Amino acid sequence: MHVNQVQAAAKSFLMTFYPKLQETIAKAENLAIPSERKEVLKPLIDYLRKKKGEGSTAHLNFICTHNSRRSQFSQVWAEVAAAKYVVDVKTYSGGVEVTACNPRTVASLKRHGFQMGAFGRENPTYKIKYAGGDEMIRAFSKLFDDPANQVEKFAAIMTCDHADENCPFIPGAEIRIPVLYVDPKAFDDTAEESTKYDERSLQIASEMFYVMRSI
Repeated sequence: MHVNQVQAAAKSFLMTFYPKLQETIAKAENLAIPSERKEVLKPLIDYLRKKKGEGSTAHLNFICTHNSRRSQFSQVWAEVAAAKYVVDVKTYSGGVEVTACNPRTVASLKRHGFQMGAFGRENPTYKIKYAGGDEMIRAFSKLFDDPANQVEKFAAIMTCDHADENCPFIPGAEIRIPVLYVDPKAFDDTAEESTKYDERSLQIASEMFYVMRSI
């Protein structure tokens, strides 16, 4: 086993996810994934297996137009899934326009058991914690080529059809993988808002756990 993998395995063994988050993880991993979605996820699994075979860290940049909903969910859940299954992955997210991480996205993550703090106003940076150690994800809306992200030799994971169709070329990406999700934005300010955001988050979680445990 690679030295980094040994260290990661030891860290994972000591990691304890927050109790409410553990419940959400169990729920997500029990969701059935349709065969057509497994086909969509296969190129991502193949890419991660290739990186593992090379002994390399896989850099995943989840991209949607505003980097406010689906790409944020995807980065967070991919990070947690990689931690659980000890996959050598670093996760990022970005968009083609800078807005803000949507408050509804933040609220859904809190309902699912993440601990979150924020600083800044117009485009807050959220510190997202998922375990009792020093693990933390920094979430804010940014361009896909923001300095906070990996700028070369990464996989561009396209999470929305608009970004997939309007960004035919992602500089620095060594592979482009469309893993498209339906936008929960359609339910903003409706009685179903919380339910639909949580459903989308859980779908993304279930698929990221499926991907990481397949490596």
